[in-house]
Amino acid sequence: MANYGKISCILLIVCACLIAPAMAGTKYMAGSPHLSAYISGTNEFSPGKEVQLTVVIENTGLNEFKFIQSGIVDRDDLPNTAKFLTVRLQPGDAPLIIKSDPQMLGDLKGATNANAIFTTKINADAQSGTYELPLVLSYTYLYTADQYGVDTIEYSYKTINESTTIPIKIKPDISINVLSATPEHLNVGTEGYVDMKIKNTGSDNGVKSIVKLIRNGNSPIIPTDSSVYIGDFPPGSVVDCRYKLSVSSDAQKQTYPVDVVVVYQNNEGDFVTSRSDTVGVPVGGKADFSIVSPPASMNPGNKKVITVEYKNTGDTTVSSARARISAVDPFTSNDDIAYIGDLKPGESRTVSFVMSVDRAATIKEYGLDSEIRYRDQLDNTYISDTMKIKVNVTAPAGATAILSNPIYLSIISAIIIGAIYLLYPFRKKK
Repeated sequence: MANYGKISCILLIVCACLIAPAMAGTKYMAGSPHLSAYISGTNEFSPGKEVQLTVVIENTGLNEFKFIQSGIVDRDDLPNTAKFLTVRLQPGDAPLIIKSDPQMLGDLKGATNANAIFTTKINADAQSGTYELPLVLSYTYLYTADQYGVDTIEYSYKTINESTTIPIKIKPDISINVLSATPEHLNVGTEGYVDMKIKNTGSDNGVKSIVKLIRNGNSPIIPTDSSVYIGDFPPGSVVDCRYKLSVSSDAQKQTYPVDVVVVYQNNEGDFVTSRSDTVGVPVGGKADFSIVSPPASMNPGNKKVITVEYKNTGDTTVSSARARISAVDPFTSNDDIAYIGDLKPGESRTVSFVMSVDRAATIKEYGLDSEIRYRDQLDNTYISDTMKIKVNVTAPAGATAILSNPIYLSIISAIIIGAIYLLYPFRKKK
């Protein structure tokens, strides 16, 4: 009986399967993707900026004429799905560069959206205005799906390349170009000036404009008077600006960069700062001197006027120069400063010092420190690097050797006294 029960259950299940209605499937008779695009966020940009343009692609395509009936096999794709979507942004006639390659977004179903991000560089000299950027959308979609029998479907896809445009707006601004930078008395380790001609190559009319000079990184050129007020700065106009600069003492004779910006009130009433323009400013060599005269010569115990010739080996004229000598043992001097005056590059001048050397001085060559205090063209006072005045202390020769030797002087004195003593009685007898 148990076996008959199991067989009955199996027969009932088979019969239920045979008499159950076929499962229903879904078929769409019409439909396709419908894509549109726009920029997420602001579409206003300033010249010279590098921006990330986020382009939103939206699919509003619908599926039409939906049928549900038995015997229909469900399709793998929907007609309104944009498959293998690729987005390519082009500059068109806009003054910018698209740095990004086309973006692959994959499948975009109906009633959904996706973002494509493009790195975009706005040209520094871009004119203000509204520009249309071409956008090319490439994708495929299910055009038809024909069913054969109960288990075979033939799919037909269409490939679409459609173009649209997205607008961007380039805002007016001031763009500057430094036409010239002429230095004046600008040398290593000193202060000087630079005269600049600056042009507004942008499209905005700056109001209450201030042209500022800014140190470029670690450049040895440091602005000390860095702002010049110029007021209105219309497009195409040129202004002359003069700035005071200082140059560090460890700089070299070469051209160094400085940055120039304009702070101004734009057409919206906001104070903004323009992009900087970098320009090179030539710097002359520092003031430098050398001693070109031969070594002086002195004997122990001498007091003597020595002459020293100083030469300006630098690139700038110095004014009111004074030379100083440092007398150290065994030398002494009550006249250790000599006036040189103005000295142009390459020019030399000879001055004198009164020096004394001790009788016990060692016979050898000495080096005495000397320096020059001077004024630059802006009347600032500086002191030169230390130089060495060479003095040879030599043994006296000839009559000088006899007269300077105390033993010889004692013998000579004794001879003279003896002669006087012998001659004195002889004169008395007469």
